[in-house]
Amino acid sequence: MKTPREQTLAERPHRLPVGLKLGFGIADLGGNLFFTMMGFYLLAFLTDSFGIAAGAAGTALFIGKVWDAVTDPAVGHISDRTRTRWGRRRPYMAVGAILLFVSMILMFMNPSIGGQTARFIWVTVVYCFVNTAYTLVNIPYGSLTPELTSDFDERTSLNGYRMSFAVVGTLVGAGAVLPLVAAFGGGDAGWTATGAVMGALMAVVTLITVLTVKEKRVSERAPKVNVFKSYIEVLGMKTFLTALVPYALHIAGVTVIQASLIYFFRYVYGDEAQFTFALMFLLVVSLIFIPIWVRVSKSIGKRLSYNIGMLIFAGAVLLFFAIGASLPVWFSFVIFAIAGTGFATNYVMPFSMIPDVIEYDFAENGTRREGIFYGMWTFVSKIGQAFALALSGWVLALFGYIAPTAAVPDPVQGDLTVLGIRLLTGPVPALFFIAGVIVLSYYPITHEKYQEILAKSQARSQAQTG
Repeated sequence: MKTPREQTLAERPHRLPVGLKLGFGIADLGGNLFFTMMGFYLLAFLTDSFGIAAGAAGTALFIGKVWDAVTDPAVGHISDRTRTRWGRRRPYMAVGAILLFVSMILMFMNPSIGGQTARFIWVTVVYCFVNTAYTLVNIPYGSLTPELTSDFDERTSLNGYRMSFAVVGTLVGAGAVLPLVAAFGGGDAGWTATGAVMGALMAVVTLITVLTVKEKRVSERAPKVNVFKSYIEVLGMKTFLTALVPYALHIAGVTVIQASLIYFFRYVYGDEAQFTFALMFLLVVSLIFIPIWVRVSKSIGKRLSYNIGMLIFAGAVLLFFAIGASLPVWFSFVIFAIAGTGFATNYVMPFSMIPDVIEYDFAENGTRREGIFYGMWTFVSKIGQAFALALSGWVLALFGYIAPTAAVPDPVQGDLTVLGIRLLTGPVPALFFIAGVIVLSYYPITHEKYQEILAKSQARSQAQTG
């Protein structure tokens, strides 16, 4: 007689070992640590420590993020066609890990360049460099997902592990950055040392994944593909667009909040130290709710789970805009705890949906194009991030933001500036979230539909292998 565990394994022959899931997931600790530092602290570092004007900082970040978006499809295509004894993806991840460590030091270094033009050029070039390093890690890493399992629910579980590590990375970034800066003496030296520590952590966790996750051996030569034609083809797929556009809109909204929230605590509450606690409430609750949403999605589907979660997030930030400034700072912790229950869906649902889209593409067209899909996925989402970063800087400038100087280290912001900051942490991101929910409502792949896709995909695979 089989034990309950043996029966479970028999029912789920494609179940992945926990060790593999852990080895795969840990790399995203570094990925979201990067995302957190860039999102929550970079704009404020540039305006208040590096000394570049808010509008110029937003424009520099826009250029760097557009460059980031352009390199994503290129790296995806190249990794698809790579054949080495170590696999297609991991060699790029290893090189990217080292470059990421170096570039993080440069990104949070103040070389004391005089003049706004010189500062603008420095920020733009270094931001392009750090994003290129991250692309070499992130695109091949994401492309590993559909290669590890084709099981519908197991992909959700795999990404649940990944996104649990992602939240841990976000927690480290949210909770450790400002204390580390202070521990290293504050000022320019504190920021540079913090960049080095965080860059080293990103490199280490990436290398752990490189060493512990073995890729499936692909011996045949990659077919010649017209990459531009492939990008046009995948952008013409309604199934892909109904997952891609919502994610890009949601990431844009999250990016606006990330870039602007520290200004709210610094200038509206007048208590920057509480910013870290608010983030911890948001992110700890998100971590708790990731496995809950994984279970919920098995009952009501990924699409509905994702939409409910982002509507909760939208409602929370609108509540923060409406009453956050007039209530004690501790009340923001409650609001962000509520937001965290919905924000959790943005960690896990989109990354369990794209492998399903890739399987659909193979079932319909007979070609594996993981890198093309992940490259275009991040290309479009990063265009959204680029716009969101620029929007944040431009709105601050438009509403009269006054950056600190040596003469005036703690400037008092006017009512108009405070309104601009409040808009950036409430209605603006909520509009992005609601728009994403509307588009995602048309996403067609349900659990039942995916079983049909998988059957067709398996039949095509058998036909191709003879």
